[in-house]
Amino acid sequence: MNAKSPCNWRIQTGSLQLTRMLDPNRPALVLAPMDGITDAPMRALQGLSGAFTYAVSEFIRVSGEPLPRKVFLREVPELAHGGLTPTGLPVQVQILGGDPEPMSVSAANAVRAGATAIDINFGCPAPTVNRNDGGASLLRYPCRIREIVAAVRESVPAEIPVSAKLRLGWDTTDAIYENAAMAAEGGASWLTIHARTRVQSYQPPVYWEPIRQVRESLGLPVIANGDIWTLDDFHRCREITGCQHFMLGRSALANPSLPVLIAKELGIAREDASSEVDWERLFRTLLAYAEAYGDRIKPRSLMRLKQWLKIAHNHGNFTQFNVLKHAESVEQFFELLAA
Repeated sequence: MNAKSPCNWRIQTGSLQLTRMLDPNRPALVLAPMDGITDAPMRALQGLSGAFTYAVSEFIRVSGEPLPRKVFLREVPELAHGGLTPTGLPVQVQILGGDPEPMSVSAANAVRAGATAIDINFGCPAPTVNRNDGGASLLRYPCRIREIVAAVRESVPAEIPVSAKLRLGWDTTDAIYENAAMAAEGGASWLTIHARTRVQSYQPPVYWEPIRQVRESLGLPVIANGDIWTLDDFHRCREITGCQHFMLGRSALANPSLPVLIAKELGIAREDASSEVDWERLFRTLLAYAEAYGDRIKPRSLMRLKQWLKIAHNHGNFTQFNVLKHAESVEQFFELLAA
């Protein structure tokens, strides 16, 4: 523990357990949670690539009263099917909140709903979330991070891993050392670290060196996250952090071939994994999964496609967004795509 920490706490035992999500001794590639984007249909689609080890659900906010089992079944429908997408990708449930008691009860209810692992969000930079005592706002209170992780850890069975998602700090990268130590002392099985501060939001640059220092000092598995847009970025991140576990978010949508290329570098790609990109097939498959999950409203389906394409346009090399964004129906969207 950091000698300057005001907290008095003993490190929990068993934090290095092998888990059904993350094996500390084997490389992994994780699909990041992106609110309003990586929902169940998108998680199912990403599972098709054969690249990802598991996905993390969009955060489920816990404020006030604990969330009942039915909320988790609604928000993470994979829980009714062994915690797997239709394409076989495991899904970890992520919760967000600042009060240990409702967080712990909610986590227990998530496990009763079928969750096989719990992740706690201490990284979301959204102002609305931060104003309501959630996400990255907790980075200013290291002892509370420890208390929340410990409460969740104690509320779920020992075989259910509990992990924590952190940023480097609120406004300084140095905060990660104490915050990571507090999460570890609370009993986190592993950490995911986004290599920016909250003040940065998603603005460059990223700082990968602190991730190496946390990993070496704590001896916990650490998943490196942030600005891995290309294979060269991945190589630099791996070299600087020394990590063998990585998380991709926007880049997986901007460049659908990237997860497969990285998984092949890590030696974990499924044998049938292909880095070829067929945008029309991807779009139609996403809509098919959306319909299977009950999304039969055409305007919402069109919104899904445009949302994805905006990411691919802004951060990848998709060049047709300025034409496709004017589509007024799904049918017109595919007509314009074909043209």
